[in-house]
Amino acid sequence: MSKIFDLVIVGYGDIGRRVSGLFIKRSRILGITRSSSGTGPRGLTNLRVINVDLDRSSQVARITKLCQNVVYLAPPNQDSLSDDRLRTFLNALQSSVRIPHRFVYVSTTGVYGDRRGEFVTETDDVNPQTDRARRRVDAERQLRAWSRCHGGCVSILRVPGIYSETRLPIDRLKQGVSVLQSRDDSYSNHIHAHDLARLVLLTLFRGKPGRIYNCCDDSEMRMGDYFDLVADRFSIPRPPRVDRDEAERTLSPMLLSFMNESRRVSNVRMKRELMSDLKFPSVEEGLVAATTSSKAL
Repeated sequence: MSKIFDLVIVGYGDIGRRVSGLFIKRSRILGITRSSSGTGPRGLTNLRVINVDLDRSSQVARITKLCQNVVYLAPPNQDSLSDDRLRTFLNALQSSVRIPHRFVYVSTTGVYGDRRGEFVTETDDVNPQTDRARRRVDAERQLRAWSRCHGGCVSILRVPGIYSETRLPIDRLKQGVSVLQSRDDSYSNHIHAHDLARLVLLTLFRGKPGRIYNCCDDSEMRMGDYFDLVADRFSIPRPPRVDRDEAERTLSPMLLSFMNESRRVSNVRMKRELMSDLKFPSVEEGLVAATTSSKAL
């Protein structure tokens, strides 16, 4: 691999495949995955997908020399409160001399923590309350510091729950997992995978240097209502409702951590600066498409 790739997608999975399918067809794309060789969208001949262990600096150094633009989708390592995986990648970029023109990093709205149902914007302080959110805050800080030292246009997308026809809580619903009763329930935020991929693409061309964008749809929905909506669309019994005390006794720590954070995320900056028109501006519209797709499979 001696040629420079127009776009390198680090953490090449579902969103990466969608991005590569939208990117300019004559451009050279390199997908980096850790789990398998992977494939691109059907008919895409300008894509190469390879295996790289992102925790091994020697392997990472080989690919950072090839980066014209980067979309970074890889999750942080989970054995510390910092994103050492991203640090390895940025150190390799620094050593390679070639600084990408554009670097889009996909983070999480979890960095805001619990806001008791209030709206949050990109100018609000972060308040991470879980280890996974703390790692994302560390990653964002690394990227901003790296950009100040080495240049390049870094944009950060803070993303909530991603859903699509293959990313729905169907199994949880079939298992009868409980949700909170209405008076205890928290707001959740969503984005369809198709819209997220398009927002990543728009950020590559329109994102401002050092800018953070909340990338979510227009829904203002509580978590239990989301589960009810999915259940109704797929003809599954609605989940039982429990109070917070019962939830703390019976639900997994992971699911409970999501229920303990309530916020509504503003997407005003995303719409204004990325000039994005969402294909699925509400969860209801996205689930109609998901239902249709699942019946066609």
